[in-house]
Amino acid sequence: MKMSRHVTECLGKTRVVVENGSIVEVGEPQIKKCPLFGKHRGIDELNAGSVRDNIEFRMEDFGLFSEERKVRMPDFLSFGISEILGTALKHGAIDAAVIAADGCGTAVVTDPEIVQGMCGRISAIVETSPIETVIEAMGRDMVLDPETAEIDMLAGLEKAYSMGFRSVAVTVCGADDAVKARDSYGYSTVIMAVHTTGTSYSDAVTLFDNCDVITACASATIRQEAKSRDVVTAGNKVPIYGVSEKGKELVSLRLKEIGREPWTGNPPEDPPYPLI
Repeated sequence: MKMSRHVTECLGKTRVVVENGSIVEVGEPQIKKCPLFGKHRGIDELNAGSVRDNIEFRMEDFGLFSEERKVRMPDFLSFGISEILGTALKHGAIDAAVIAADGCGTAVVTDPEIVQGMCGRISAIVETSPIETVIEAMGRDMVLDPETAEIDMLAGLEKAYSMGFRSVAVTVCGADDAVKARDSYGYSTVIMAVHTTGTSYSDAVTLFDNCDVITACASATIRQEAKSRDVVTAGNKVPIYGVSEKGKELVSLRLKEIGREPWTGNPPEDPPYPLI
């Protein structure tokens, strides 16, 4: 039997490795406190123990990294990247989303509930192995490489356009991929920057120059750059910024969906600690 291996950076950018259904490595969090996990899971301090406990809870609750993985879910947070993508798909503001998730790697998704199910309760996936129930639920033809569960967002974009989609959103974890996506596909691509904790200031500027939507995570530089930009801001714990006109449209669409207004000026902050 081939070994199943999944690597994620989660809960304060902590590296966690799961092999054959068991947690074999838990690093030290770079962030000590996240208000979202405090609110939703009662986690007052991020440390190796609380991270392990939370990943074990996810594995038990919705089958994270296993054949019991729940693929479809309703909205989890009132406002997050997966919720923005799901709402955009629901209303036809985009045709498809290119995501990365456990068990399938990079995939093209058109169903809002699958976007939410596969992305709403996970953090950055660094490496993953194929999970057959996930791949079958996603549709093998929608997965970039169902044999390896490869993660390659630019190749996922190429796949989405080759399938005939014309307005495609993609999540990226770094400035280089954002630039390559914009240079390759222009403004038919909606670029959403995720997992921005620890972003350098020069990369933060590059993300704002190239992305449509950016999540602040625990990044000091993203928050700093946002103050000098004309953005639509949603949320004050982990803000999400609509940067381009398309990005503002999608953020505003989600806000309208849940009956909220965007922040104006500088919203009161309740950020993670420390910001890095």
